[in-house]
Amino acid sequence: MLLPKKVKFRKQQRGNNRGLAVRGSTISFGEFALKAMDRGLLTSRQIESARKAIMHETKRGGKLWIRVFPDKPIVKKPAETRMGSGKAATDHYAAVIKPGKIIFELAGLSKSLAVVAFHKASSKLPIKTKFIEKE
Repeated sequence: MLLPKKVKFRKQQRGNNRGLAVRGSTISFGEFALKAMDRGLLTSRQIESARKAIMHETKRGGKLWIRVFPDKPIVKKPAETRMGSGKAATDHYAAVIKPGKIIFELAGLSKSLAVVAFHKASSKLPIKTKFIEKE
């Protein structure tokens, strides 16, 4: 699973997720890509699950780029704990996703195989996605 090696501050405020993705919204490395249509958070487990689905479908052929990294700490209090007594400990890490962000890129495969692989990967993600190819 992906997570930062070292962070300057262990806990972060939630913040907001307005606007569209400006950076990381075009295909840079591969020929085909999976683009986010919704906004939300992708946990490191969801990213890894989608990556495994793509690798399984492509039989480890071609080259895959993961264009998102979970660097936002998400905190969670234990179950049946009373309110108060400070902020909870970090539970997991997530990547902030805005509409238009490229999540995965693929190269070295046929279009039909890439479409199937990205369809399987998108079913593992909690946001709507779209298959795009390089112009």
